[in-house]
Amino acid sequence: MSQRSLVVRALWFVVVGWWATPLVVNVAWFLNATIIGLPLGIKLINLVPTVLSLKEPRLLTDPDSARGQRSLLVRAVYFVFVGWWVSWFWANAAAFFAVTIVGLPVAFWMFNRLPVVTSLYRFDG
Repeated sequence: MSQRSLVVRALWFVVVGWWATPLVVNVAWFLNATIIGLPLGIKLINLVPTVLSLKEPRLLTDPDSARGQRSLLVRAVYFVFVGWWVSWFWANAAAFFAVTIVGLPVAFWMFNRLPVVTSLYRFDG
């Protein structure tokens, strides 16, 4: 599967991505606050770049890029001690930048790196 065109991704952002991304982020952190919802919350955080601009994970377009991801154990320990709270601040800072025209490029950069900040999951392989 190849990446969608820049025009399609830009239209998605203008029509859906700008309002859906903060919604997904907040639902994810609500789920992360529960033990039962934690797996779904992490999945939602990992999908933030897709919700924002239809960006596809490289894992779907290039299965070989899955090599090099940190182990699940390392990612879990990082999430418990660092990721859950740092990523909350990160996402809110990104949302703040997103409401300004000047900060929009920074917001995109930050939202695309949210999976790494949260659980060391590299969205781009």
